[in-house]
Amino acid sequence: MRANPTSAKVYRVAVFLLGLVIVVVGLLLIPFPGPGWLIVIGGLVVWSSEFEKAQSVLEFVKKNLRLWEEWVRRQNIVVKALVGLIGIVFIATVLWLTFHFSGIPGFFPDWLVDWMRTTARV
Repeated sequence: MRANPTSAKVYRVAVFLLGLVIVVVGLLLIPFPGPGWLIVIGGLVVWSSEFEKAQSVLEFVKKNLRLWEEWVRRQNIVVKALVGLIGIVFIATVLWLTFHFSGIPGFFPDWLVDWMRTTARV
């Protein structure tokens, strides 16, 4: 494929577009609980197969993620619990805001719907 300049260019454009779609979807999902950042990193992996700049960004992300993980592992249990609590509060806030503005899906129990309506009036 690389021997033919036209097919090589088409391939690079296809890799760019596929990576772009994956990164954009991941960025849209970041505020919600789930794998938003993981999807963005997946898009970087796709891009890094063809683009050197994406490889360097991916290496930067991996390096800093490892540093964060090592830092958290070195902390005492109180700091680890605080980091976890901050994460849980953030996710709960995002869920509450999502349900508040877009409504609660029908598969949730009635007590949750009633509770959301009660807290929304406060």
